Amino acid sequence: MTLRIFNTLTRAVQDFVPLEPGHVRMYVCGMTVYDLCHIGHARSMLAFDVVQRWLKTSGLRVTYVRNVTDIEDKIIKRAIENGETIRALTDRMIDALHEDADALGIERPTYEPRATDYVPQMLSLIEILERKGLAYRASDGDVNLSARKFPGYGKLSGKPLDELRAGERVAVQSGKLDPLDSVLWKRAKESEPDGAKWDGPYGVGRPGWHIECSAMGCALLGESFDIHGGGADLQFPHHENEIAQSEGAFGKPLASVWMHNGFVNVDNEKMSKSLGNFFTIREVLAQFDAETVRFFVVRTHYRSPLNYSDVHLTDARNALKRLYTTLDLVAPSAVTIDWSNPFAARFKAAMNEDFGTPEAVAVLFELAAEVNRSRSSALSGLLRALAGCLGLLQGLPQVFLQAGAVMDDAAIQTKITQRADAKQAKNFALADQIRQELTSLGIVLKDGPSGTTWETLQ
Repeated sequence: MTLRIFNTLTRAVQDFVPLEPGHVRMYVCGMTVYDLCHIGHARSMLAFDVVQRWLKTSGLRVTYVRNVTDIEDKIIKRAIENGETIRALTDRMIDALHEDADALGIERPTYEPRATDYVPQMLSLIEILERKGLAYRASDGDVNLSARKFPGYGKLSGKPLDELRAGERVAVQSGKLDPLDSVLWKRAKESEPDGAKWDGPYGVGRPGWHIECSAMGCALLGESFDIHGGGADLQFPHHENEIAQSEGAFGKPLASVWMHNGFVNVDNEKMSKSLGNFFTIREVLAQFDAETVRFFVVRTHYRSPLNYSDVHLTDARNALKRLYTTLDLVAPSAVTIDWSNPFAARFKAAMNEDFGTPEAVAVLFELAAEVNRSRSSALSGLLRALAGCLGLLQGLPQVFLQAGAVMDDAAIQTKITQRADAKQAKNFALADQIRQELTSLGIVLKDGPSGTTWETLQ
């Protein structure tokens, strides 16, 4: 069965055919690193982690780019408030991002570009847009995109321009000729610190948010690539402006498929700081183990709203416990997935229909029931292997089932010693497994010249 993906641009599920046979190029908008990542960020990272895992499982080579926005008004404001440099703040937040993502079993992207490393490419793209009459120098010193001059503006959100204008959340700036126009190059204020401005052909300033992703995507994946993803809140204006900038400059489709994951709701209200129903990943991991959080997110379809609550996470923990109990009851043998097996075939069919994880997870529970009945180690191995396509059930069953107890310092140190011994014996698979076990319990290892230290995610 051919992989089919819902394309936001066409509003339909369609067959997916990579532009380059056997190779998928995917760009996903990442985080603005002025604070710790929240559960909404986790939802997006996990959604596209599953996407890239399934593409690889399907035999495709994947070049996955997830950017970091490390210059923006909120970052500048937070750095000044903290009395630290912008670089110190963003380095610290990127380290925290990696710790949180690693805890959730999210594989690192192929490239993780920082916006500040691509300012020359952004300036080059702005110059192209200006030459083509799609950008103008405003009276306030900014350089803006002229949205209405791009014929396809609004095609991603599917709304008339006047409706988009009415829904524009940002107040019209004095230099804009139209509320739909977005800032490509923002003139610097004298009060802004070093690290917040660059000298360029448009004067001292910094890039606008939208142009960053256009430039980074083009630099790392080319002028056209296969998949562009992000949260549903980015569809307009961010992704709409990316299309106008990139396609306006190069005259070709930016991405073949646009994917957007759904919102996270808390008690059926959209999670937001303004409502005070905002949870960082670390706050969630202080209450629930990382694999439970991953399972809670993965078992809901990526396009559907995800309703966060302790009750739902507890239910996810209990459901995952049933699967691990099966693996504990019947030790899994190492298997290569036979996709002709009826369980595997149904799992594959579910994933090939727009990454249908709810149906795929249902297959795992049906397979677990069969393992419990048959006591087949081969089927237990198939259960573990299929779950591995979703980044699940890869730990030791006993560790997960006993994770309710807090591991004391002596036990952690014993694990660290066992890992060091495994590395010395070049048993890197065991060393990685021990690290993963500890990470799943919220214990992060840090290797350094003087040895390995650890800390808990708080």
